[in-house]
Formats: sequence, structure tokens, C-alpha cells
Amino acid sequence: MKTAKKLKPLFDRVLLASNDDSQTASGLYIPRGLDDKSNIMRVVDKGQSQNLGNDDIVVVAKYAGTEVSLGSDRYLLVCEHDILGVIK
Repeated sequence: MKTAKKLKPLFDRVLLASNDDSQTASGLYIPRGLDDKSNIMRVVDKGQSQNLGNDDIVVVAKYAGTEVSLGSDRYLLVCEHDILGVIK
């Protein structure tokens, strides 16, 4: 599991990564392309949010956030109010 240790979100911001756990019912993993814009993502780090935890799987508004590249890793930095729900 990758973590972004170089960027700490401030205030109500949340750092998200693509959810790589795309697995079919039969156990096959479906790879995602780099340009695939999925709105289901994984929480990597958070600012002052008390509603989310690291590694929570969330649904994000379609055009939300700012894309951030740290080395070869790509993240999305969003406001907490752009997160529509948590998948349990």
C-alpha cells in the first residue's frame, strides 16, 4: 500500500488515490489505465476531517479536486464536501 508522506492535506482537504482493488466476483483483477477517471477512490491522508479514516473507500463528485503528482504516483486532493459517501 502506498502512502504520500510528502504532502499533508490542510483544513478540510482529503488526499485520495485510485482504488486499485478492481476485482471481479471470480477473483480476477481488472487493471485501470492511467487516464481512467473513476469516482471511487481510497483515502490516503486527511486534514481535520473526523468523518473519514485512512484507507476508507469513498465516492467523489465527478469534477472535484486537483490532481497532484508525487514522483510516479498520482493523487487527487479534494475538499471533504466533494466526497459524496463512504463505501462500507
